[in-house]
Amino acid sequence: MKPLIAVLLLLAFALPLSAQRIVVGAERMDEYLPLIKGQRFAIVANHTSLVEGRHLVDTLVALKYRPAKIFCPEHGFRGTAAAGERIGNSTDEKTKVPIVSLYGSNKKPTPDQMANIDIMLFDLQDVGCRFYTYISTLHYVMEACALRGIPLVVLDRPNPNGHYVDGPVMERAYCSFVGVRAGTPVVYGMTIGEYATLINSEMSPPTKGYKLKVITLLNYTHDSIYHLPVPPSPALRTQQAIALYPSLCLFEGTSISVGRGTEHPFEVIGNEYKMDLRNVEVAPRFELKYLRQMLANSNRETFFLKNNFFEKLAGNARLRQQLLDDVGDDEIRASWQPELDNFKLVRQHFLLYPEH
Repeated sequence: MKPLIAVLLLLAFALPLSAQRIVVGAERMDEYLPLIKGQRFAIVANHTSLVEGRHLVDTLVALKYRPAKIFCPEHGFRGTAAAGERIGNSTDEKTKVPIVSLYGSNKKPTPDQMANIDIMLFDLQDVGCRFYTYISTLHYVMEACALRGIPLVVLDRPNPNGHYVDGPVMERAYCSFVGVRAGTPVVYGMTIGEYATLINSEMSPPTKGYKLKVITLLNYTHDSIYHLPVPPSPALRTQQAIALYPSLCLFEGTSISVGRGTEHPFEVIGNEYKMDLRNVEVAPRFELKYLRQMLANSNRETFFLKNNFFEKLAGNARLRQQLLDDVGDDEIRASWQPELDNFKLVRQHFLLYPEH
């Protein structure tokens, strides 16, 4: 080894993890290109699937690894669709690869859509919240792969809210596409690769041929500060919005605006009574104070929507009534603490990276 290169390597490895650049799974091509070489592979991807600023699919095609098809989640393959906007099947204009939408009526790949696929790649940037639908897509893709015995390779990415675990826990009666797994709190403190290993442990029996492989991150801990290179979805445009999102998304089940249609979604909330949160310091916890303040300055009869969407986001029916009854924060937190503690114990078995 040349002396200068040796010195540089020694310096790099001498740096603490927090000082080294985080290498995402998609960048570790030596780990997964051999798995897809000569295989008919598909990929679950969107605009967050980047390799040093370039789309992973564009990179793979340039390297002569052409996917048979692309599966895309909410917001579409290139990430331009708004929340809830209908997305149909199409063809990517740049690469001419067929795109299958996994949003709307077709959330889980069908057997026909999975036909003639030997292996599946999965690369989406999560934000660590139970109701963020990219992990719901992960659930359904894993089930589809297991059903047909297709190996799944998850290219891991950091969780910008991965440094804490908090919030009410999903009850089975309220599971939906904004909360697929019962027992998961609002903030679960796992990367999407770690979360995949948890889901995988609960899938039984896996079909012969199916297996999960996570291409792990380098230089990452759960305390790492990671600035996302692109907004993960149209309404989460800043680090502040991503940090506030766990506590503000429940407003989507109320009459209160979270700033969609403005320049600062998930940084401002309000009706006639407005709150500007762009410069507040966001604590690592699920906050009840925003819901409480807005409820106190709103019509209590019309605050919660009638479609039970608030319950689906909260994961239970208690929180709505607790807020209407002016139950204190400590008592509300105590009502979900046993289930939260249980999740934390389960979570420990599936962590791939150090914390604290």
